[in-house]
Amino acid sequence: MLLKSYLSDGSQKCEVNGELSTLKYLKYGVPQGSILGPLLFLIYINDLPNCLQHSTARMFADDTNITVSGKSIKEAEVAVNVDLNNIREWLLSNRLSLNLVKTEYLLIGSRHNINTLEEQPHVFIGDEPIKGVQVTKTLGVKIDQFLTWDSHIDQISKKISSGISAMKKIEDFTNSDTL
Repeated sequence: MLLKSYLSDGSQKCEVNGELSTLKYLKYGVPQGSILGPLLFLIYINDLPNCLQHSTARMFADDTNITVSGKSIKEAEVAVNVDLNNIREWLLSNRLSLNLVKTEYLLIGSRHNINTLEEQPHVFIGDEPIKGVQVTKTLGVKIDQFLTWDSHIDQISKKISSGISAMKKIEDFTNSDTL
């Protein structure tokens, strides 16, 4: 009963720079920014991997990656499309939506195999095509289609270089302990 009252007939408002928004009434749902929100979301989506037939899910918070392999590109394409349709059905039945802007696929293989492909796989969720990328970021790590560290190292190097440059600009105005 306590959980039911927490999840239904609530209201919330937001404060930004001292200004309060208007009160919004919620028929049901987890109040955004609540302490229990992340835990309840994880419980809610816990059975998502059960809808998969050909792939493996890796889930962290609200981020899900699925992995499919096959003896051929066509086999992998069919398998991933079946499971993406299963995910779509699961989302619909659980009243959740997928952010298609953030949804992408990464085809992993050797340089030779990827460079000699006649065409890229056609990956869809429902009628919506999913864009293929050569590099993606997951849990803060950049991964490329050849499983090299090049993109990740480039990103880290740029951050370090930027930090060193900022420190050099202020070195004349502060002591070494502050730097």
